[in-house]
Amino acid sequence: ALVTGATSGMGIDIARQLTQDGFRVVVSGRSAERGERVAAGLGDTARFLQADLLTPSAPGALVEATVAEMGRLDVLVNNAAIDHTNDLLDVGEGEIRETFEANTFAPMNLLIAAARAMRAQGDGGSIINVTSRLASIGVPTMGVYSASKGAMLAFTKAAAIDLAQYNIRVNAVAPGMTRTPLYEDWLAGLADPAAEAERVASAIPLGRIAVPGDVAATVSFLASPGASYLTGVSIPVDGGYLAK
Repeated sequence: ALVTGATSGMGIDIARQLTQDGFRVVVSGRSAERGERVAAGLGDTARFLQADLLTPSAPGALVEATVAEMGRLDVLVNNAAIDHTNDLLDVGEGEIRETFEANTFAPMNLLIAAARAMRAQGDGGSIINVTSRLASIGVPTMGVYSASKGAMLAFTKAAAIDLAQYNIRVNAVAPGMTRTPLYEDWLAGLADPAAEAERVASAIPLGRIAVPGDVAATVSFLASPGASYLTGVSIPVDGGYLAK
């Protein structure tokens, strides 16, 4: 299994869960220091491969390096992304391009490279795109981010149809608000963090904010034989938020 953006946040929990599931896992990210530390913490079946997916040809090179290191590629978790918030009328062209380069173009190229490797192996595989609840709804100041994730939701469905003939399943996991370091940093910068956390949780039917393990467990299922008849679906890990 190859997990991108696996040197922080949800990516670490996803890599840890897949390791516990019995996969040999390639941890990928830009920081060698963090990546080596994460891989070492996962044990002997994990390896770190440094990659900046915004660099031309980097997605293909990462897949090739994964296959060279592990012998094959059965699961890709397209998790690497950047955040973006800004009042819509203040958004500049550069912000749009930067967000789409990281959240849409790089994972699209990685999906294609991974699918080529899986096709060559001849026995299928599972590709899981980590999108967002914001791929399906509008939230003030999050329009560009929403669009970048919405494009990946559409691509998930289209790629699932294209790749079904090779038994390559393509699905998405759409997290809601999750207690990642990014969330904790945002919360800490507010005047009343406790009140804001309570407000956010009160808008979620299950009454709590997700933890990274909630997302990792869903990725684990989609990577497993138990999900062998699922493709082209998006599972919201949002405590029922989108069901309202």
